[in-house]
Amino acid sequence: MARGVTRSGGCRCGAVRFRAEGEPNWVAHCHCRDCRSVTASPMTTYVAYPRDKVSMVKGAPRTFASSPGATRGFCSACGTPINFEGERWPGETHLFVCTFDEPRDFEPSVHVQVAQQLPWLHLGDTLPRYERFPPDEEA
Repeated sequence: MARGVTRSGGCRCGAVRFRAEGEPNWVAHCHCRDCRSVTASPMTTYVAYPRDKVSMVKGAPRTFASSPGATRGFCSACGTPINFEGERWPGETHLFVCTFDEPRDFEPSVHVQVAQQLPWLHLGDTLPRYERFPPDEEA
């Protein structure tokens, strides 16, 4: 994705709309139980942006503390998950790729939390896979 690019997205009903400016920090598939339960799917794909590069342009997500040090945002009208913020990634917000108007603009580069991947999910890509997180992010 080129510098200076602005990407937009939002929830299913349109009550929440957001804008993300510039290059994302990363794009990853997450297999953890929390992400699976929030999205009712076998995995989810996030794109991480510096928090100051993301703005809500219509409405605002309702938030809840999903676990210690983690906050998730969703549309209070239709329930669409919007974002995730955690103490582990200060200054970042993680947006769900498929809430963007053009999700195809984001190509994942890694799978994380594969220790929790469902055993019946078989993916044929050759992306790196980490039991938890890449070594430079391990706590």
